[in-house]
Amino acid sequence: MTSAMTVIRADRVLSVVRAPEIPDPVALAEALASSGIRALELTFTTPGVLGYLAAAAQAEGAVVGVGTVLTGEQAKAAIDSGARFLVTPGLRADVAEVAAQHGIPVVMGAFTPSEVLTALDLGAAAVKIFPARALGPGYLKDLRGPFPDLALIPSGGVNAGNAAEFLAAGAVAVTAGTDVVAPSDVAAGRWSEIASRAASFVRSMN
Repeated sequence: MTSAMTVIRADRVLSVVRAPEIPDPVALAEALASSGIRALELTFTTPGVLGYLAAAAQAEGAVVGVGTVLTGEQAKAAIDSGARFLVTPGLRADVAEVAAQHGIPVVMGAFTPSEVLTALDLGAAAVKIFPARALGPGYLKDLRGPFPDLALIPSGGVNAGNAAEFLAAGAVAVTAGTDVVAPSDVAAGRWSEIASRAASFVRSMN
C-alpha cells in the first residue's frame, strides 16, 4: 500500500472537507480521486466523522485521513476507523505520540518558526502552515531559508488562483478547501461538480 505522504507529495495537493454531513462519503472520495486529488482530509468538526471515515476509506483510489485532531483519544479513534494520516490545527504532542505508535504520519499545524521547530521535534511528517492566507506564498519562501528541507503544506486561503504560487514558493503540497469542496455541494451530492472543481484546481497548480 502506498503511504499517505507519498501520495500527497506525488499529487502535490490534498482536499479538506468541512461539511455538516456527508451523504455519500465513497462518492465524494472517488470524485476527488478521479480528478487528481487522492488524499482526502475529513475533520472532527463534522458530526459523526468516524462513520464517514470508515466508509470513505473503502473508496477506490482514495487515501483518507482526519483533521482537526486535538487529542490522543481522537487520534486513536481515527486510526481505528481507517485514517491513513492525521492533521492537527496546532502543536499536539499526544496526537504525535499516538500517530508514531501506529506508524501513521501526522501533518502538524504551525505558524511561527519556533512552532515549526517544535512540530519537527514532535515527529511531524510535514508542517501545515495555517492560516496561509495571513502572509501568503512569500512567507513559505522565507521559511525555506532556515529550513530548506522542510515539508510545508499551506492551508487556509489556498485556491486555484494562488496554488501555483505556494508550490513555487516551496510547498510540497497545498490544501484545497471550499474552493473545491463547497459544503453546499457535499450536502446536495453534487459529485460531478466537485470532480470538475477538483480537476480545475489540479490544472491550476501547473
